[in-house]
Amino acid sequence: MAEHPAHATHAVNPLDPSELFGHVEDSTELHVPRVLTSDGSGHLKIPQPFRTQEPVFKVQTKSDLVNRTIQPMELKFTKFMMIELVAAILLCVFFIGLAKAIRGGALAHGRFRNLLEAMLLYFRDNVARPCIGGHDADRFVPFLWTMFFFTLACNLFGMIPWMGSPTGSLAVTGALAFITFLVVIGSGMKKLGAVGFWKAQVPHLDLAQPLKFILSLMIFVIEVLGLLIKHSVLAVRLLANMMAGHVVLAVFLAFIAASATSLVWWVVTPASVLGATALSALELFVAFLQAYIITFLSALFIGMAVHPH
Repeated sequence: MAEHPAHATHAVNPLDPSELFGHVEDSTELHVPRVLTSDGSGHLKIPQPFRTQEPVFKVQTKSDLVNRTIQPMELKFTKFMMIELVAAILLCVFFIGLAKAIRGGALAHGRFRNLLEAMLLYFRDNVARPCIGGHDADRFVPFLWTMFFFTLACNLFGMIPWMGSPTGSLAVTGALAFITFLVVIGSGMKKLGAVGFWKAQVPHLDLAQPLKFILSLMIFVIEVLGLLIKHSVLAVRLLANMMAGHVVLAVFLAFIAASATSLVWWVVTPASVLGATALSALELFVAFLQAYIITFLSALFIGMAVHPH
């Protein structure tokens, strides 16, 4: 996503779209309370030990939206990358500790570890096995666990003020969807064979040979496009839900700043705070829901690949 501009170039109007979207886009700076910065800007620059002087790769099109979405490859370390790294480390700490605690069939102790174990068993028994079925399901359970908890962790970081949700970036949701796509294709080809998997995309047609060939070719093209579209929607669905909620929250809070110089502020502020609080509760629910949906759909797509038609 587009890099947030420097503080000096911020739009004066807090309701300006560039200002609103700047708070939910990726950046090489951290937004923090002004009192925590020496210059009072409220921006902390993230160290860039690997950033190159010239872009390694750069896309130039006539569309400003495309140019803002596909940024030059400069090996920069961004806020979302930092959050993803922290999320991965936390997951390793939690689940390696849980694995050691229950090694050899021991029972997990403590409410938090019991909660984690209950969630793991839920996804194995109520998502992986029903969607994938047979003896194949348990092989994909670790992947589905990782997909759910990593997505959830990234979503929940967006609930922390001055942080951000990496799943509000197409680069992140696209990568998650692409990984699922590779698992789906790879698992299907492993189960049915490289040729068998692609042949299985077309059902048996009891038709005359010329008509069968034409319809089979059309169905094959439609099925392949369907595979690409399904996984693209997987990325866009998560992106849209996470970004939309954060933008609406930014709008509620921007109303306070926009009315700061008028008497309307005394009416707008309580209403905005109450609205932001209610929306934050909804966003917390959405964080869990969207992590569940991407995991469930991933399991469903894997099941369709290993057990076609």
